[in-house]
Amino acid sequence: MIAKKKPKTQPAWGDVKAKLAEFDRAGLLALVQDLYVLNKVNQSFLHARFALGTDSLAVYKKRIHDALFPDWNKPVRAAEARKAIAEYRKAVGRSEGLLELHVFWCETASGFSMEFGYADEGYFNALLRQYEAALKQLGAVAEPIRRTAISRLKGVRERTDVGYGVQDEMSWLLEHAGIES
Repeated sequence: MIAKKKPKTQPAWGDVKAKLAEFDRAGLLALVQDLYVLNKVNQSFLHARFALGTDSLAVYKKRIHDALFPDWNKPVRAAEARKAIAEYRKAVGRSEGLLELHVFWCETASGFSMEFGYADEGYFNALLRQYEAALKQLGAVAEPIRRTAISRLKGVRERTDVGYGVQDEMSWLLEHAGIES
């Protein structure tokens, strides 16, 4: 009987890491350059990681806005908006930036819903998850930033008069976070 070979599994980070260990400085720089020119996501990641440019959040905010407040002929893509925040977290992870992106996400989603009467349960659930994430992030930032963010989050709550219990849930989240609503 002939023994069957096991199929090779997909390469993993350990395999890549071993190959990277063989590179010299010039080889690593060339690899990073190739990744940089490959796509805009890689460019945004590196710009944010190395604090290049004036506003590292601008690219991520644009992606969130485009995903949550699309042109009339394009679908809403909440997952893409979440992905932008996750990529910022990996690239930089600054608490102030994360809070800003969560609050911006809430403002954008609320604005789209109110302006166009967009009423989708999944969209509202995603909005509430980001609202809660913003509230959790408050403890990691300085007081002036916290006050401004709380004011903006309260504003989102007041403007988001869409029914479906969204305002009530936002009020509960504020109360649960110890913030007077």
